[in-house]
Amino acid sequence: MPTDFEADRIDRARLSRLLERERARFVDRHPRSATAYAGAEHLFGRVPMTWMNKNAAGFPVYVDRARGARLTDIDGHDYIDFCLGDTAAMAGHSPAPVVAAVSRRLADLGGASTMLPTEEAATVGAELSRRFGLPAWSFTLTATDANRWAIRMLRAVTGRPRVLVNSYCYHGSVDESLIVLGPDGRPRSREGNVGAPCDVTLTSRVAEFNDLDGLARELAHGDVAAVLMEPALTNIGIVLPEPGYLDGVRALTRQHGTYLINDETHTFSAGPGGATGAWGLSPDVVTIGKAIGGGVPVGAYGLSAELAAALTGRADLDLVDMGGVGGTLAGNPMSIAATRATLQEVLTDDAFAGMIEVATAFAEGIRKIIEGYALPWSVSQLGARVEYRFATPAPRTGTASAACADPDLEDYLHVYLVNRGILLTPFHNMALMCPQTTVDDVARHHEVFTDALGELLG
Repeated sequence: MPTDFEADRIDRARLSRLLERERARFVDRHPRSATAYAGAEHLFGRVPMTWMNKNAAGFPVYVDRARGARLTDIDGHDYIDFCLGDTAAMAGHSPAPVVAAVSRRLADLGGASTMLPTEEAATVGAELSRRFGLPAWSFTLTATDANRWAIRMLRAVTGRPRVLVNSYCYHGSVDESLIVLGPDGRPRSREGNVGAPCDVTLTSRVAEFNDLDGLARELAHGDVAAVLMEPALTNIGIVLPEPGYLDGVRALTRQHGTYLINDETHTFSAGPGGATGAWGLSPDVVTIGKAIGGGVPVGAYGLSAELAAALTGRADLDLVDMGGVGGTLAGNPMSIAATRATLQEVLTDDAFAGMIEVATAFAEGIRKIIEGYALPWSVSQLGARVEYRFATPAPRTGTASAACADPDLEDYLHVYLVNRGILLTPFHNMALMCPQTTVDDVARHHEVFTDALGELLG
């Protein structure tokens, strides 16, 4: 909810009128998207995947084509894309090296799904090892799968049943991660959890991000196989680690004989080796997905040498056939080819340097606009990713971050921006840079953002 000071500044009746006006404008500008949505009666929720119904305007923009940092919808409108497929297109849409690698795999070499290895896989594993510091890698199709398989292996090797996550974390649809701390400070299922196989408090423990005392209390039970965490929270809004917090997490997990998994799927924006590389972290497992394939579905998990040896040394664990670790399409030649091209030719060290420079310009410009309107908001940056928050100082926990959401204000800003050719990540005010994003793109966002605030605040 908005703060008292913010409520004084924002006329809620005006906000409601402006939001209604912008939604009406969206409908007028997108007749073909409206028709496509209305006619998709054989799709559950009228979309290929129900997440696509998360939009500010009542129905989604339907894409026609996309390239680099640009997207064009079926109504012919062009957009500067700061959403980038919710990180999946952090390399830009259809980067030329990935297109070439996938085309060669399919057209020249064939064998998109062979259930056999290619030599490229070892090359990709070596590059991931260089970036993240872990020597043994395996592949999945999604980061959700990578997290699920890592959890199973760590339960097996420790003999412990539980996983610990941060309140309001995001690790895909991993059942064990859908736990939060309630207002009374007790763990409970996250609101809206669909079809949980069992009470999540039976499988999981939870602590607030940036709370070492809470983490220590939960680990003291002695039943936690692994702490699964993002080095910075992202999907509830960017929540950055406080000085010493991540070192404290590593010390506590070692003290209690608990493995540490860094989910770098979104925090990959921090640099070529994600937050693990940028901040000198030393997890036992890294999981990642989305961006490493340049838009082609892929995920991966990396293991420490000690953990890999412990697993392969267990004759009782079926890691080859029906043990619950694997998938027919995982590590397929096409996704491996896309990942090699993305890591070696697109999301390079130099590319990250440029993306982070543009993101810094984005963050600095937003701060100036917010300060100019004397709004009690803040800006958080995670490498190539930036978000503006309706709170100051920026929230330090997931629960606090969830509490500062303002759905009507978010919807107004999103639909106002969409109507003027700017796409943000649809579930909060997050902007991601790709190698093709320019300072002119940033300037255009800031121009439209300033106009939106000007109309709202008068």
